[in-house]
Amino acid sequence: MIDKKLVRERFRKSLSTYAEHAVVQNAMASELSDMICRSCVERSFGRVFEVGSGTGALTGELLKRCRVGSYFANDLVDESHAYLKKVFERFPVGEFGFIDGDIESGGAMPDGLDLVLSNATLQWLEDFEGFLLKARRSLNPGGMLAFSTFGPLNMHEISAVGQTGLAYRSLETIERLAGRYFESCECREEQVKMEFSSPEAVLRHIRATGVNGISRRYWTKSRYLDFLDSYRERFSSRDGVSLTYHPIYCCLKTTYS
Repeated sequence: MIDKKLVRERFRKSLSTYAEHAVVQNAMASELSDMICRSCVERSFGRVFEVGSGTGALTGELLKRCRVGSYFANDLVDESHAYLKKVFERFPVGEFGFIDGDIESGGAMPDGLDLVLSNATLQWLEDFEGFLLKARRSLNPGGMLAFSTFGPLNMHEISAVGQTGLAYRSLETIERLAGRYFESCECREEQVKMEFSSPEAVLRHIRATGVNGISRRYWTKSRYLDFLDSYRERFSSRDGVSLTYHPIYCCLKTTYS
């Protein structure tokens, strides 16, 4: 079970540092927005709902490229609202609404949507298929669900050494579940290997992006030192040590039937 209180707590602490350190997630927001544009050449949406808006990286990237009438956003951390307001100062929309809280335990999404989108968030969901069904019910015929998430190799170094990690879904699993409710426009995956000077730098990076909301286990000094030594031994690279990200991108559409 994912501790949503812990996830909220860690992401809240990292809001001020996220945009600077979330290099991969920022690139994912840009790529996902390009993918949406490839699947909707009109680049225009009446009603949009974003899940896991965070500091507004995806919000800004989409609004750079597309016209939006009404934009609704959700995040587990209510302070995300203030970051989004700054984005909308640069990219005005006709209507903006913010819904804070857990998208899984909350009520239905806004209805009559043309686009539901999410960047680097859905790996935190317990019931992924339930989310797909909720999105399908809220989308208009021909509407689009576009998201990025992470696959099983994501931060495998951390799970190998620290014996903790999320149960990431594979692209094949995502496509199989999504195929029950949507037609696929484009789905793909990639691996991005980042280099850090030391295991300590890896841990600072993880804290700065808030993705350490997996476990409340506390580190003793000996366990911490063992972690650093094991990480260096197993994942040394030319410039220090490596950390792998495994982004998955999906762009799906509802049918008109």
